[in-house]
Amino acid sequence: TRGESGGQTGHTYDISNKHRLGYSEVQLVQTMIDGVNKLYEEDLELQKKMFAFPVIQSTHSLVAKHVTKEVWDKLCKHTTKTAGFTLAKAIACAVEFDNQHCGIYAGDWDSYKDFAEVFDPIIQEYHGISADAKHTSDMDFSKITGNVNPDAPVHSTRIRVGRSIDGFGLSPGITKDQRLGVEKLFASASKKFEGELSGDYYPLTGMEESVRKQLVDDHFLFMSGDRNLTVAGMERDWPEGRGIFHNKDKTFLVWVNEEDQLRIISMQKGGDVLGVFKRLASGIQAVGDSVKAESGKGFMLDEKYGYVHSCPTNLGTGMRASVHIDLPGWTAHGVDKLKARCEELALQPRGTRGESGGQTGHTYDISNKHRLGYSEVQLVQTMIDGVNKLYEEDLELQAAQKAE
Repeated sequence: TRGESGGQTGHTYDISNKHRLGYSEVQLVQTMIDGVNKLYEEDLELQKKMFAFPVIQSTHSLVAKHVTKEVWDKLCKHTTKTAGFTLAKAIACAVEFDNQHCGIYAGDWDSYKDFAEVFDPIIQEYHGISADAKHTSDMDFSKITGNVNPDAPVHSTRIRVGRSIDGFGLSPGITKDQRLGVEKLFASASKKFEGELSGDYYPLTGMEESVRKQLVDDHFLFMSGDRNLTVAGMERDWPEGRGIFHNKDKTFLVWVNEEDQLRIISMQKGGDVLGVFKRLASGIQAVGDSVKAESGKGFMLDEKYGYVHSCPTNLGTGMRASVHIDLPGWTAHGVDKLKARCEELALQPRGTRGESGGQTGHTYDISNKHRLGYSEVQLVQTMIDGVNKLYEEDLELQAAQKAE
């Protein structure tokens, strides 16, 4: 509707006769009338297909449980204001794949509100919270007691959170202009970081090969090609609007426009969890203050669900505090027994190659299990205490195994 070269916006079109010469005026008008009626008839058929209740492949997912035909029929035609997101886009992974546990993403903050009939019960069931729960954030590192035992064989410590800037869509729904807006805002704001947080922002677009290689070698670079992220809509316009910031010591990083608008990461060798948490707290503050000074915008913070993320499993703190630790005693005792013990300690064990990378040797990635319903201080404390307990038990298991 913006003319011949104006491009297309929304779903409104200017439909006209194609011919001028060789046909009478009556013929051209008749062709236009008949053609428009036919297009309208076909459009109604397409809309029926478009809004037909989908086949959810992940039959055991929370989406399959909570997206009933009744709920679908009620919400399927709605599009959100910020990013034009729909319920169909939100549940795309549960429809496409048969291995999803949760199976839903939000395209903007509106998604959580507009599709609350779907999101609320999924969030409550996944996180084990009540319908009237409120989330409290607490980044005061002075409340942490103790630290990971310095004798524990910890290779490295990493704590990350996600943050989303208000007024922009979330990765599954964010528009191209919004994504570029987030990048521009962060790139400018990051120039104000001081002290140990100061560093450089490296956009993925036009990245020099030497820089790319170094980031890959450092295991800092996030890559495209994840099927989940692709189907969820997070890899549109790749790699535009995406990049990585890191400080000079490579202990403070920010991923821009990956699964979340901002992934803020503090990490270092060894097991000084308290030191890593302190840096993260000052880093989050610096990012928030700089973005606010630059744009007047704050982070999306929901009274009920805490910090807003694209994946509802990350709501609340969005925090994953983890260590890579050697547990040879537990390995010999049995990985399933370690998993059960971690469950008791509110921890989550993974292989050191990530969520789906499997386990090699006796080095484990041990992290907090919960995100929502607990403060950041509580989660870090739980991780410290749990890792110390696992290490203590590992020594006992090793001694018992040697005595056998």
